[in-house]
Amino acid sequence: MAKRPRNRVQPNSTVEEMRITVIVPTYRRPKDLERCLKALEKQTRPADQVLVIVRDTDAETWAFLEAFNPEVLPMRPVKLRIPGQVAALNAGLDAAQGDIIAITDDDAAPRGNWLAYIETHFLSDHRIGGVGGRDWVHLGNYLENGARERVGRVQWYGRVIGNHHLGVGLPREVDVLKGANMSYRRTAISGLRFDQRLRGTGAQVHNDLAFGLALRKAGWKLIYDPGVAVDHYPAQRFDEDQRGVVFSDTALINAAHNETIVLLDYFPVLQRIIFIVWSTLVGTRVQPGFLQCLRSFPKEGLLAGQKWLASLRGRWQGWLTWKKCLG
Repeated sequence: MAKRPRNRVQPNSTVEEMRITVIVPTYRRPKDLERCLKALEKQTRPADQVLVIVRDTDAETWAFLEAFNPEVLPMRPVKLRIPGQVAALNAGLDAAQGDIIAITDDDAAPRGNWLAYIETHFLSDHRIGGVGGRDWVHLGNYLENGARERVGRVQWYGRVIGNHHLGVGLPREVDVLKGANMSYRRTAISGLRFDQRLRGTGAQVHNDLAFGLALRKAGWKLIYDPGVAVDHYPAQRFDEDQRGVVFSDTALINAAHNETIVLLDYFPVLQRIIFIVWSTLVGTRVQPGFLQCLRSFPKEGLLAGQKWLASLRGRWQGWLTWKKCLG
């Protein structure tokens, strides 16, 4: 378990100077974006560059940005013509100039010491390739609270443990950081891109899993520190993935497809076989295999079967995509 550095590096420290770029992908959520940018204005360690990645068709956001005071924050918009979060993040990487590249969502508001704590971790150990932390989830007037020690882990048979929004304790090494609150050392991600094979017209779930596991496979450390915190206000998505509010077989197929590709890339041969068997026979409540389907049937009825079939289709399609890319 990694220990949190005791001495925080101050913004004007002469120990080492690192430039920080913050990337914020956004789409049709100007009010959320405004809250995010105001939070970035209040950082105790100011950002050196803030890139807001905006679709060319997003008239609402462009209208907001035209009225934004550029003197308050070193912000510039990056116009994007391709839909999807993966394309937005890659556009941000292309434009980023910082030694540290921090990423958050437009519906998140980083707390005041977010960048200062991130910088301190990177300065403490040159082997650290990524740093992230807790996203405190606000659901209306309710703050989702809890305490989990196990965060951001991929188990040997393929089950992915998230819990980034509930993590407590000291900083420690993890396998994956969450997209709403992650940062990377520029030298660690040199030549790395967010995976364009991933499906989805908007969120393209598991892009953060793919990115983090690529760094882990290359030998870099990823650190999760609950003190590196953002407030997260999950907002409306304008695609098939409605965060589970309404069931979408397309969203579930895409999620299973994406996770399958990522884990087949990451695992060696034997673990790939174990993962395929476990995911189709057992699975999880969200992406069920046969046994999870049986477990959910008394409560969900036919919906449990729909989820199972969608998960199976996604796993199969993910396998086919992965095999095709091998050729």
